[in-house]
Amino acid sequence: MSNEVDARGLTCPQPVIATKKALDAIGEGVITAIVDNAAARENVAKFAAANGCGVSVEEQDGVYRIRITKGAPLAGGDDKPAGKTGDAVYLITRDTLGHGSDELGAILMKSFLYTLGEVEPLPRAILLINSGVKLAVEGSPVVQYLASFAENGVKVLSCGTCLDYFRLKDSLATGGVTNMYTILSELNAGKAITL
Repeated sequence: MSNEVDARGLTCPQPVIATKKALDAIGEGVITAIVDNAAARENVAKFAAANGCGVSVEEQDGVYRIRITKGAPLAGGDDKPAGKTGDAVYLITRDTLGHGSDELGAILMKSFLYTLGEVEPLPRAILLINSGVKLAVEGSPVVQYLASFAENGVKVLSCGTCLDYFRLKDSLATGGVTNMYTILSELNAGKAITL
């Protein structure tokens, strides 16, 4: 079976959700998702690969055709993080910790992330939204801690919409770019803790 999902002009996470619905509707076969921006291309391709589908992408004049083959798992299709990770999923919504003094909050965030890296098990994922995405960019005082998490099998994911809002996508120094659908999936899959 072959289907097309025309997600041009849709904002995050709509292209991923439309693709998911199309994939859910078939037992196996090919879905071609059509998107018109790089963020949607990345998010749809990552979603499909994480769900064991084969993925190939063609681009022409700024339009991406993502061919997704359901029933053709990728090599090593296990999406579980490697290493000694647990079930905790941290949703970090700010670049400071706590309310009140931003200066104190920056000190507390640095201390928190350092200490979190010393405790076992490590979290399953660290999800960064709103100004929390500023923690994973070049020049962040904690970027080395987040890079260490990623190296040890923790999913470190920054909201693409948030990176775009703060004009920081080109400055992302560690982890990956994600969308609201994946953020909610990660929160549902683990023990969610919001900061």
